[in-house]
Amino acid sequence: MRKIIFLLQAVCYACGLCLVSGVANAAQNLDQIVAVVEDGVITAGELSDKVAMIKKGIRQSNTPLPPDKVLIQQVLERMIIDKIQAHLAEKAGIKVDEETLRAAVKQIAERNNLTVEEFRRSLSAEGIVYAEFVEQIRSEILTGRLRSSQVNSQVKVSDREIENYLKTQTSTSKGGGDTEYLLGHILIATPRAASPADVQNAKEKADKLIAEIKEGLDFKQAALGSSDDEHALKGGDLGWRKKSQIPAIFLDWVDKMKEGNVEGPIRSSSGFHIIKMLGIKRGGDNMITKTRVRHILIKPTEVITDEEAKQKLLALRHRIENGEDFAAIARGHSDDKGSAIKGGELGWVQPGALVPPFEQAMAALTPNQLSDLVQTEFGWHLIQVLERQETNDTGEIEKNKAREEIFKRKVEEETELWLRRIRDEAYVEIRISH
Repeated sequence: MRKIIFLLQAVCYACGLCLVSGVANAAQNLDQIVAVVEDGVITAGELSDKVAMIKKGIRQSNTPLPPDKVLIQQVLERMIIDKIQAHLAEKAGIKVDEETLRAAVKQIAERNNLTVEEFRRSLSAEGIVYAEFVEQIRSEILTGRLRSSQVNSQVKVSDREIENYLKTQTSTSKGGGDTEYLLGHILIATPRAASPADVQNAKEKADKLIAEIKEGLDFKQAALGSSDDEHALKGGDLGWRKKSQIPAIFLDWVDKMKEGNVEGPIRSSSGFHIIKMLGIKRGGDNMITKTRVRHILIKPTEVITDEEAKQKLLALRHRIENGEDFAAIARGHSDDKGSAIKGGELGWVQPGALVPPFEQAMAALTPNQLSDLVQTEFGWHLIQVLERQETNDTGEIEKNKAREEIFKRKVEEETELWLRRIRDEAYVEIRISH
C-alpha cells in the first residue's frame, strides 16, 4: 500500500507528569475528561485516538514502542500544547479559511502524486477519517501562523551575525561548505526556575539514559520514552541540517563526531541534551533563481476584520483581472507603504528572503500570472511575478544562505523557550489518577 506523506509537524513538550492506570480507566468512558486546558478539554476518546495514531506511525518507522504509560504521557502533553496554541491563536484572532485549507490538502495530495479524491480514498484505506485529517491540517496551519506572529516575527538577523557566520564557514568548511548532518536529539528538561536538586535529578537521568543507549538501547525508542523535546514523537530526529542550522550549543560536539557517535549530557537553560550523529553527507551547488515580484497587501486592523481584509483584496483582484493596472491599484490601496509607492514592486528577491507562505505562492507562479489570495502574519497578499533569472552570484548566494540558516536556528531556539513559557503560564488540570 502507498505510504502517505502527511507532512505534519509533531509538537510535544513533556513536563514530567505521572500518568498511570487512570488512563485505561478513563478510556472506558470516551467522553470522560482527562485534562482541562484553559477553557477547553481533552477527552479520553480523543487521547485514545491520538495514541493509536502515534502508535501506528511508530510501527511504520520500525521503531520499538515505548511502554504505554510513557507514550500516553508524551501524547497527552503534545495535545495539551496543541490546545494551548489553539487557545492563543483564537485570542489573537488567527483563523484558517476554507480556501486555504482546501489548497493545503490539494498540495499534500499532489506531493503524493494523487488527486484529492484518490488521497481521500488512500487515507480511508489506512483507517484515517478524512474529516479528522483535515482538522489536523487546520491545526497545523493555525499553529504555524501563531508561531510566525509570536516567535518568527521577533527574530532578527544582523549583518554582523552574517559576517561572523561566513568567517566561520570559511575556516571550518574548506572540505565541504555544504556538509549536512542528521542528528538525533533527546532533551531532559529542567523547570524554568530549577532548584539544585532539579538540576541534579535531570543530570542523573541523562547520564543513565546515555549509558543505556551506549549499551544498546535504540536511540529513537529512548527519545520516544524520555525526551522532553518537541521532536520526541519522531524519535528525536532533527532532520538533515547544515552546520548553521544546528543549535549553537551542539556545534563544538558535532565537529568531533562521527556517524553513530553519542554525546552528552550537554547543559543549557532548557536542561540536559543528548545527541547522536545519525548521518553525514556532502553536496550542493551555487545556482539560484532570482524573482522580480510585486504585491498588494491588505492588513486586518481594529477596524477591518480578517475576513473584510480578504474580501477587499479579492475585489481588487477582480479589478485587475478586468483590465485595471496592478501598479496603480497597489499605489492606491496597498498597506505595504514601502512597496506601494513603487507600484507594489519588491524588486529582485532570492530564495529565503520572504516569509514561507509568500515565497511558496510566488514560486508556483509563471511570469505575469496573478496569485490566489495568500495569507501571512502580515495580512492578505496578491502576488504577481514579473521576471525570473538564474544567477551564480556566489557572494550574494552565501549571504542569503547565511541569513536564512541563522534565522532558522534562532527561530528553533526561541520556539523551544516559547513553548516552555506558554506551557508554564497556561491553566492545565490533569484529571487522570496518579
